[in-house]
This record gives sequence, structure tokens and C-alpha cells, in this order.
Amino acid sequence: MHTISRRTFAAFAGCTALGLAHAQTPFPSKPVVVVIPYAPGGPTDAMARVLATAIRPLLGQQPVLVENKPGAGANIGADYVARAEPDGHTIMFGTSAPLAINVSLYSKIGYDPVRSFAPIIHLGSLPNVLVVHPAVPAKNVQELIAYAKAQRGKLSFASSGSGASSHLAGVLFNQRAGTDIQHIPYKGTGPALNDLLGGQVTMAFTDVLTALPHIKAGKLRALGVTTAARSRSLPGVPTVMEQGVPDYDVSVFFAIVAPAGTPRDVVQRLNGAFATALKQPEVRQRLEDQGLEIATDQRPEQLAAFIQSEVNKWRDVVKVSGARAD
Repeated sequence: MHTISRRTFAAFAGCTALGLAHAQTPFPSKPVVVVIPYAPGGPTDAMARVLATAIRPLLGQQPVLVENKPGAGANIGADYVARAEPDGHTIMFGTSAPLAINVSLYSKIGYDPVRSFAPIIHLGSLPNVLVVHPAVPAKNVQELIAYAKAQRGKLSFASSGSGASSHLAGVLFNQRAGTDIQHIPYKGTGPALNDLLGGQVTMAFTDVLTALPHIKAGKLRALGVTTAARSRSLPGVPTVMEQGVPDYDVSVFFAIVAPAGTPRDVVQRLNGAFATALKQPEVRQRLEDQGLEIATDQRPEQLAAFIQSEVNKWRDVVKVSGARAD
């Protein structure tokens, strides 16, 4: 018969007690850091800070901190979160770039948008809108397609840069509509819109919030919203799909993710906090004022399926575009 010494038993009991204590440690047990893979000051940064402030009282006594880790098209911040301890204390306010597009745009990013993260919540999207210079005779998408086919190779669309959402939206439009509108890349949204306003380019697929003042002033004509549903900011403008272009759904989406392996109960706790924050009228209004169309399905499993579908969609579009970021 085997016997256990008092010293061995005491050590075993101590380890067991320590393990149980660790398992029962409530989340969060230290500050929660929301990593933004972009520089301070942009729309992503602003939205993330609104939500970080809102979830703070919903998670208890621990602070919720915001940390900007910009660089390499959001890959630096995403890689940092992917390699963090999977305990829910380091999470990312991610967008379409690191969570769907970059895996096809860069030869190596150091993480996988599907396997490296535990989805927390789909926050919503920032729709793009197809706008044209007033000199273009088209009043709707079908008229634009007919005009583009009659003027093959003569029309152009501006983007904020090769591989950007505003570029890939145009590539997808050409694919779905059978047009060959030429891509003109710029170094940012500002220069692209300046040339569109000046008539140097024909059209652009830009975010609703940026385009709205120019549309209201009559300097640009909105032909179609690029998302599956109409935008709250432009309720009178039909979607591109409504106007006969099949399977055309383009936007910048926003989501919260944690490192892969984060415990299920922690994922649910974070999901509940963000979902509650999004229901608060003041928070919701501030986000909608920034152009966010809040997601209706906020379950973690829905986000997992959505990210996979976006990765698949943009893989094909990036391949056709020939765009590379490195």
C-alpha cells in the first residue's frame, strides 16, 4: 500500500487550493486594455473610446484602458493582441483591414484573422456610398453602368490608396456590373475627394460620413449605398444591390475580438458588456453620429461566421485587383 507523506500531501493540497482560487478569480481581475490598431484621432479611435468609457462601469471596479498600436495597415496592433495572454484583459477594436482584408493583401502578417482570435461582438459597419461628379449624366446605378459601357476605359474612380476599402469596392463593382472603370489611387481620402470635386476623376466609393456634406451641398451626386441595407444617414438613396448589381455588400466593419483560447465565460461577459453599452441611448447616438450602422446580430458565433465570409470575399477581390501592400 502506497502512503503519502505529510509534506507531499500539504504541497498537493496547496497546489489544488491555488488552482481552485485561480479558477474562481472573477473577471476582470486587472485592467482591461482595448487595443486600437490605428493612430489616435481617427473615426476608429473615437468610436473605440466611446465604448471603452461605456463598458467600464459594466465590468466592475477594474479600469478599461485604451492603447493605440498603429502601423503596417493595422497589422502591428492585431499581431500584438493575437499573441497576448488569452484571459480577456487584452482585446482589440478591430476593423475590416486586420480581420478580413490584410490576410490577402500582405504576404505575411504574423496572425490569422480566423484562427488567432476569439470573436466577442460585431459592433456594426460604416457604409460606403457611390458618388459621382455632377458632370456625369447618370442619375442612378443602372444609368452609370450603361454610361460606363458606352465610354469603355474612359471613366475612373478615386480611392484613398491601393488595397483600401474604397479601392476594393470599385474592383468588386467592376466584377459584378461588368464595367471597366479605371482605378486612380491617392494618398488618403482627402486628396481623392479633392480631385473628384474638381472633376479630375469620375466617381468614388467613399464612406457616407465623409461624403455627406458634399452631397448636401450638391457638389457630389449619390447614386447608391454599398451595403445590403440603406444607410440611416442617406435613407432616400437606394443600395447598389437594389439597383440590380448582385451580391454587392461593401462596408468597413467594426468588431471586438480577444486572443484565441479566451475562456467562453469571459467572452460572454465581454459580449454582454458591449451589447449593453450599445443599447444605451447616449452611446448609441454618439456612435450613429459618427456614421456607425449598429449590428443587429451581436452574438460571438455570428461574428465568427461573418469574419470567415468576409475573408473569403475579399480574398477573391484582392486577387483580381492585383493589389499588394508589401
